[in-house]
Amino acid sequence: MKAAQLMGPGLLEINDVPVPEIGPSELLIRVGAAGICHSDLHLLHFPYKMREEPLTIGHEIAGTIEAVGTGVDGRSVGERGVVYLCWSCGQCRECMSGNENMCLAAGRTAMPPCPGLGPEGGMAEYVKIPARSFVPIGDLDFLQAAPLADAALTSYHAIRGAREHLQPGATAVVIGVGGLGHVAVQILRAISAVRIIAVDVGQDQLDLAKRCGADITLESGPDTAQQILDLTSARGAEVIFDFVGVDATAQMSVQAVAPNGAYRMVGLGGGNPGITAEAAGGPGWPWGASIRKSYGGTRNDLVDSIALAQAGLVTVEVARFDLADARDALDRLEHGKVTGRAVLVP
Repeated sequence: MKAAQLMGPGLLEINDVPVPEIGPSELLIRVGAAGICHSDLHLLHFPYKMREEPLTIGHEIAGTIEAVGTGVDGRSVGERGVVYLCWSCGQCRECMSGNENMCLAAGRTAMPPCPGLGPEGGMAEYVKIPARSFVPIGDLDFLQAAPLADAALTSYHAIRGAREHLQPGATAVVIGVGGLGHVAVQILRAISAVRIIAVDVGQDQLDLAKRCGADITLESGPDTAQQILDLTSARGAEVIFDFVGVDATAQMSVQAVAPNGAYRMVGLGGGNPGITAEAAGGPGWPWGASIRKSYGGTRNDLVDSIALAQAGLVTVEVARFDLADARDALDRLEHGKVTGRAVLVP
């Protein structure tokens, strides 16, 4: 089979590899579509090899069950679904309470095992997965379904974690209207009655935000935080979702969030919000505001995200590429030439 494999820093090749052999508790998935995430770019530019042997990347996976392990019940060949990306232990306190994305087996600050980030990923014709990670999608199109595994899952989880702030009339800011951000705008529109302000550097992205349901769009710049304050009678936004996560957007969030508001760090850009423990004042951190570093989501979050897509309330803006063009798709994403989510089709 064909697979997009990381060979070393900056080196991605389409290779011929054997179809995976599954164990008793696994499924073999014939991949229908695989989304491309900025974390795939992080992998591509790691300064050292992830491991000695090539790694098939890709963690947004939709496809059809091709084979079922001998110890698996309740699944059958031909079922269509997506792959839940947190391959957690299923036994620790967090997993048992339904917070699989916080699995303690990975360590206090690490991520649970994830396809394409250790185990073989889904930018291939076939992938083997733990049977418990399969989530049915019915007849949802694979191009729409694959991005739900991360772009919708991660957005939904961050939004659900701030539900208490999403009261009618409140203001929610979405920074970064890319693969995740444009989905987040739709989720906010579907499950709340807040005013949505979308922030990005590109006009194409801001136009997409409008189509997705944003009430106001702002071009990101040095004065964006002040513009948000002006739009909220100097109070600030009740909740800010930062899907970029660099210094500029983190500091914008600190300067624009309301007292008792919520700042959710989603993007993994390494940004420093510059929060201190000194008395609040000026553009600093307001009293009562909370900050949370949000990763992935629970299996139930994925089920809810799929339901929104099936109801027509979330539609992913897809840029389709053939698997053979994986490197070109990654390059286009890196240079800001993808609007929405890039998705590979084997």
